[in-house]
Amino acid sequence: MEPFDPVSENLKAITRRHFFQRAGYGIGTMALAALLQEEGLLAAPAQQPTANRPDPLSPKRPHFAPKAKRVIFLFMAGAPSQVDLFDYKPKLNQYDGQPIPEEIVQGERFAFIKGTPKLLGSPHSFAKHGRSGQEISSLLPWTAKIADEIAIIRSMKTEQFNHAPAQIFMNCGHQLPGRPSMGAWLTYGLGSENRDLPGFVVLLSGVNNPDGGKTCWGSGFLPTVYQGVEFRSKGDPVLFVSDPPGMSRQARRESLDALRDLNRERFRLVGDPEIATRIASYELAYRMQTSVPELMDIRSEPESVHKLYGTEPGKATFSNNCLLARRLVERGVRFVQLYHRGWDHHGESQYNDLMNGLPRLCRETDQGAAALIMDLKQRGMLDETLVVWGGEFGRTPMNEGRDGSKFPGRDHHPRAFSIWMAGGGIKPGITLGKTDELGYNVVEDPVDVHDLHATMLHLLGIDHTRLVYRFQGRLFRLTDVYGNVVKKLLA
Repeated sequence: MEPFDPVSENLKAITRRHFFQRAGYGIGTMALAALLQEEGLLAAPAQQPTANRPDPLSPKRPHFAPKAKRVIFLFMAGAPSQVDLFDYKPKLNQYDGQPIPEEIVQGERFAFIKGTPKLLGSPHSFAKHGRSGQEISSLLPWTAKIADEIAIIRSMKTEQFNHAPAQIFMNCGHQLPGRPSMGAWLTYGLGSENRDLPGFVVLLSGVNNPDGGKTCWGSGFLPTVYQGVEFRSKGDPVLFVSDPPGMSRQARRESLDALRDLNRERFRLVGDPEIATRIASYELAYRMQTSVPELMDIRSEPESVHKLYGTEPGKATFSNNCLLARRLVERGVRFVQLYHRGWDHHGESQYNDLMNGLPRLCRETDQGAAALIMDLKQRGMLDETLVVWGGEFGRTPMNEGRDGSKFPGRDHHPRAFSIWMAGGGIKPGITLGKTDELGYNVVEDPVDVHDLHATMLHLLGIDHTRLVYRFQGRLFRLTDVYGNVVKKLLA
């Protein structure tokens, strides 16, 4: 049986409606609603797209009962070092400073390492935490407090070893720009639960933007209504949403009404989904002028919450963004993604080494990430919110030593890295997977990027093989032709 493609079916239905309207029967809207409702991916009939109300973000039913209703992805852009944070390797410390055995790296390509590199033990200590005994670095004291809530995956692997393609791959399931991001796929498949906010929101912090750029939260070939909307925790929350100088709210409303009527007429004639996107975007932007300022004003939170997160209202910090993420999912936003850039610890200088740079990044992010889990749990939201923490790849167990640098650092490493997940149907307090004694290769329960995506979609009630979109004559999906649900992660 061919996988169900809601947009393809939508376009077929629009074509039929167009025929019936031209023929004088006027039943195209009913036909569209009946066809899509039959497939079980749309919500109540009042929210279905019609010629008068094309709403591509209306809620849709999942394929089966979900464990999670929403996702918060804490993306550590730059790639955290797993052997310094979550994958303790005593042997690596034992052989510190010795050349790595030639047979391990023979024929291997590295981003920057040249010659035969030397092994580098972690300069940071590890300890077991919680009833689960999760081994976590001393650099993450707040994460240690939630050890029994998280599942640590030590056996992640990827196909990419440079930042931009690896970040795009982790977000879009493919290393080249042009594919939809996971947040776009999710809002395409499930819609949004809040008419006054986007279904997919992006929050940025750190030294600069992700290497993969806006492709990481783009909609690719999906209608643009599904792309991530970037919110800012400092300054205007959303660019270009405010009324132009001199325009009153009434004039704004009247101009949008005129644009809406023109777009609806064009939608009736050609049925282009991008017209529905345009109508929905204009209306959403108008409603966001009221909803977003209240949402972004975290000063209204009690002092106990600010103390928990370590927030500083008015600043662009990761902790502020973690609190905003909770406020967003609390209001029905489907997918919230936080990017914090700066984890690229090559050891070229004191700024990006393992002794100074890595601890600094941990201090910037540890409290906010752990507080988010604690806050969601005490509000009864963690069970239905899937939280993911991780970067695009890992770091080598060898010292990079670029140009003879004396600062300890690690090169890019796609063969093995660690992430953690919590809430939303994830089995808490477990460690999945294993790497070899040096942390170079995965030796047990490998999980690739497609497996991660398949598992996340499964927890949201979506069969990853059935969430498809027809483009350029073929069906595309987030997991391409790969991906298996990691059942050992499921509660």
